Amino acid sequence: MLGDSQANEEVQVNVAFLSTVAVVAPDPARSRRLYVDALGLPLQGKPGDYQHSEQIGGCKSFGIWPLSQAAEACFGTPEWPTDLPVPQVSIEFDVHDADAVIPAVEELELAGYELLHRPRTEPWGQTVARLQSPEGAIVGISYIPGFHDET
Repeated sequence: MLGDSQANEEVQVNVAFLSTVAVVAPDPARSRRLYVDALGLPLQGKPGDYQHSEQIGGCKSFGIWPLSQAAEACFGTPEWPTDLPVPQVSIEFDVHDADAVIPAVEELELAGYELLHRPRTEPWGQTVARLQSPEGAIVGISYIPGFHDET
């Protein structure tokens, strides 16, 4: 979250594009009924697991991210910490390459933002660090190689 003492500092992170939007769902089956059954979005993945699509115009990836998996990704436990707002959405901004994630995150930290986790490379190749916005959203600074092949 944003430290009040640095709230007015200007931060310049070189964002290439918005890569991922995912609702963070305490009840993924209920969310699936809206996004898949009612809206007809072509989400893939097992019910109760991360469900996503890279086939929705205007968005590199849209997904339903179970809250327990978001907590696991950020803190290594399926429970979201009680001292933080429970997120309802995750938004990831991609930078130009994997090496740009660390300096981007360092700029955010210097501006007073606290990370939920340090930069790391996931098994599927994404390099990512996450923080929580003042509104409670999970915000990722990432590099997803496959998304850059398309731009």
